[in-house]
Amino acid sequence: MPDAAGLRRPGDAAAAGYSIVLPPQWARIPLRDGTDEAITSVLDNAFARLPRDLPRDRVTPYRRELGRRLGQLAVQARRNGGLCLYLPVEPMHGAPIAASFVISAGSVGSGDVDPGLIASQLAAGQEGAAATTVAGAAAVRIERTAPPDPEREIEFGSRRVDYIIPVPGQPGQWLIAAFSTLGSGDPDGEHARLLTGLFDAIMSTFSWDGA
Repeated sequence: MPDAAGLRRPGDAAAAGYSIVLPPQWARIPLRDGTDEAITSVLDNAFARLPRDLPRDRVTPYRRELGRRLGQLAVQARRNGGLCLYLPVEPMHGAPIAASFVISAGSVGSGDVDPGLIASQLAAGQEGAAATTVAGAAAVRIERTAPPDPEREIEFGSRRVDYIIPVPGQPGQWLIAAFSTLGSGDPDGEHARLLTGLFDAIMSTFSWDGA
């Protein structure tokens, strides 16, 4: 599932994008181009599984509301520099999944500093941070819990994990994969930790395209 937006500048011979392997219940929504089409496809696939005899006047409002919420998520992620939004579109083992992650591009430190040194400094300077390896390069993984934030209309606490990954051939440019889950309502509970483990498994498949 490659996405080149925001990764390559004119004249650069570096990473053209990235690929990850998603579980079958998950979908990718690009945030720079094709967002509306991707949301429509997600809705089409989800509602195609409903019984055909359901009254249309019951299905249409629900589809409209779900589309509105997906659109809001996409707009917020785009405003934060997101390239792609990933989220579950089917239940797992019969239960809905309250989780998602966004991959965005950004700058960390100076382009003159070795990315491995920056990664080690980031890992040493934050609680819950640890040095790791992604796609064969030094990276940082940060895990934490976030409280509710009524001012931002965030009603519940969440468990969050960020991967901060240097972009090959792009000094000072990094990719951030930011995951969030409500779990079953307890960000420190077993369900939240299981979903965090699922995100780690997804990130273990991360690779660069064209690097």
